[in-house]
Amino acid sequence: MFLYGAGGHAKVIIDILCANNETVEALFVDDDRIDHLLDYPVLHSSKVRGPLIISIGNNKIRKQIAESLSVIFGRAVHPSAIISEYSKIDIGTVVMQGAIVQSCVNVGKHCIINTGVSADHDCEIGDYVHLSPHVTLCGNVTIGEGSWIGAGAVVIPGVKIGKWCTVGAGSVVTKNLPDNVLAVGNRCKIIKTYNNE
Repeated sequence: MFLYGAGGHAKVIIDILCANNETVEALFVDDDRIDHLLDYPVLHSSKVRGPLIISIGNNKIRKQIAESLSVIFGRAVHPSAIISEYSKIDIGTVVMQGAIVQSCVNVGKHCIINTGVSADHDCEIGDYVHLSPHVTLCGNVTIGEGSWIGAGAVVIPGVKIGKWCTVGAGSVVTKNLPDNVLAVGNRCKIIKTYNNE
């Protein structure tokens, strides 16, 4: 497996791959000053090949890179994660230590399901979503493309969060959120609307 990006997120993905006895061949970056990460060589991004996981935490950058490359994408699921056989994890997605993905959860492409996340039955998680450590999605929650749910946030059953939203850490989301908003608090309130044109 190859990784694109050589920061902290890449270190965690390397741990996941090693835990699955998968070989990490090399990492790719745009920065010529970086030549290794941990014990792995870092190559120039002009030589990108797959199978590849984009190991960059920023959702928009991950999408830009994924759409610019013509390679096979892999996925990485830590062996301590509990994944229902009735769930779906799409390409490019990483599921980290201790996460739980219950029955009939659909996880899109190039998502980050971070440490200790719990996604209950029938959740729909769009492409390029990042669920930060210890996020709890109750049943039938929908998270739109590119949204970032902060650490420890809780989303109650049936709530729909729009595309490219940010939900603050520790928030409790009890009502639907439209696209392109920043929302925080318990109970979660919209404090800003983004212009994502």
